[in-house]
Amino acid sequence: MTVHDLPAVNASLNALSGVLLLIGYFLIRAHRIQQHRRCMIAAFVTSSLFLICYIIYHAQVGSVPFMRQGLVRPLYFTILITHVTLAAVVLPLAIVTLSRGLKARYVQHRAVARWTLPIWLYVSVTGVLVYVLLYQPTWLL
Repeated sequence: MTVHDLPAVNASLNALSGVLLLIGYFLIRAHRIQQHRRCMIAAFVTSSLFLICYIIYHAQVGSVPFMRQGLVRPLYFTILITHVTLAAVVLPLAIVTLSRGLKARYVQHRAVARWTLPIWLYVSVTGVLVYVLLYQPTWLL
């Protein structure tokens, strides 16, 4: 594996994190607390691995310009700007949410999780979209 394989790894980690978040949500709705806990820890670890790979990649490669033109260009930048902004917000939210859950402070955990989950899901999904729009051939879209 080379540094140039990391964007695909990052997209995969984002997708896996999103799936784990959804599974975790359905587990807690079914009152399967231990499974929910394990799933959410896995989502946090997956997102942490993404962040490490993302930093390694961009430290080596730098910024990657978006070369496409037309209607996809403003769409890409809208997704990118909201993704990056909410990614910065979700990190502390995820830490607080996970911490409160692990400390069995369930009322406080639930209060912040109501915000954390949709933001984290959005960041995971848009991370995959950014990858597809930036790195995949235009004929696929």
